[in-house]
Amino acid sequence: MEISPLPRFLVTQPSRLLIKFATECVSAGFPSPADDYIDIDIDLNEYLIRHPISTFLLRVSGNSMIGAGIHNNDLLVVDRSIEPHPGHIVVAVLDGAFILKRLILKSGIPYLEADNSDYTSIDLRQYNDVQIWGVAIHSIHSLNLKHK
Repeated sequence: MEISPLPRFLVTQPSRLLIKFATECVSAGFPSPADDYIDIDIDLNEYLIRHPISTFLLRVSGNSMIGAGIHNNDLLVVDRSIEPHPGHIVVAVLDGAFILKRLILKSGIPYLEADNSDYTSIDLRQYNDVQIWGVAIHSIHSLNLKHK
């Protein structure tokens, strides 16, 4: 799976984008009665990004993380300030190549593992230069809509 960074523009103050947010949850199981709800504004920047200076958007290419809900062409929100731990989905740089996988330990040995059984685990000891570039915190993808 390749990751390609999107252009990043230097902004002194993050812009705000307020969108109406219904406080009522939508049921994904049985329908619930449509009670009165209050709508409020939510800023997606504040909701998705806790550390603006260390946060990047990357475009996902490939299907190795489909089991984690990360699809081909998704926008990935990656925070470089988070310390990576086993179980985190990370963007790693292996000998200069970006890759997106889950960081795991097997008998104390670090591996990168796909969330798709078609892919094998990557033993990090096989690479000369290994960097955990950042931790994926959100994946944004369209539902039944094609991106351009």
